[in-house]
Amino acid sequence: MSRRRTPELNHKFLMKIIECPRDAWQGHHPFIPTEQKTEYLNKLLRVGFDTIDFGSFVSAKAMPQVSDTAEIISKLDLSNSSTKLLSIVANERGASEACAFDEISYLGYPFSISETFQLRNTNATIQASLKRVQEIQKLCEQNNKKLVIYISMGFGNPYGDLWNPEIVLQWIEKLSALGITIFSLADTVGLASIDDISSLFNQLISANPDLEFGAHFHTKPEEWKNKIEAAYNAGCRRFDGALLGYGGCPMAQDDLVGNMPTERLLDFIIEKKEPNLLDLNALEEAKGMFLGLI
Repeated sequence: MSRRRTPELNHKFLMKIIECPRDAWQGHHPFIPTEQKTEYLNKLLRVGFDTIDFGSFVSAKAMPQVSDTAEIISKLDLSNSSTKLLSIVANERGASEACAFDEISYLGYPFSISETFQLRNTNATIQASLKRVQEIQKLCEQNNKKLVIYISMGFGNPYGDLWNPEIVLQWIEKLSALGITIFSLADTVGLASIDDISSLFNQLISANPDLEFGAHFHTKPEEWKNKIEAAYNAGCRRFDGALLGYGGCPMAQDDLVGNMPTERLLDFIIEKKEPNLLDLNALEEAKGMFLGLI
């Protein structure tokens, strides 16, 4: 199939797909050579995703697979792509490094509402993370970047930490007061119930028309459609995915639940007759290339 082009579309209302190769390979132990990662990312840049979560400025000891993120940037071909780049950061140092690159549009910070997971993931308490977010947001404002907050464990957690929808709503209210406008609710270990997905997105989207809300689902193969549909029906139009559903958070519980497969998101878009501008040939080529990496 050829690339779909619909010039009359208002892109503001297109369903956004954020492709997350960083999430797919960050927990893969054999180091993928930088040149191979770069070749794959350049192929993804041809597909037409809204954004690619391509790397991280985090501890090389904690995440050796993404230790070459800075080196990769100079090798990316952005000349014929409207796709934006997002990099994950875990502290002010990483944010400062990411802000030095004009090619990066978004910084992503995983803000967990589970105290246990926040400590595991960023070695900081929730309150310490709030201070980090304040400083990272300042850096973003000074360097013409946008901060995307991932609400980790946004639908519950396996650690016994208190969770309910009101906690999610309260934290988003507090964080948005800092000037942050993009939030992605992360189903970090695949616990989200359909009722919670529907309830949270309905409440958040209706109460915050000036904010953008996304869904970063991890899912079992039989649950993908119900999760997407619940968020979509509540008004969500921003979805994270990873080709073939690889990945999962290596800092979470031991039994990883894979990412939402990008292919399933595309199936959903087609079923709903949502317009899309993806180059499906490049997408198929990228799938084959990815299998050669892992």
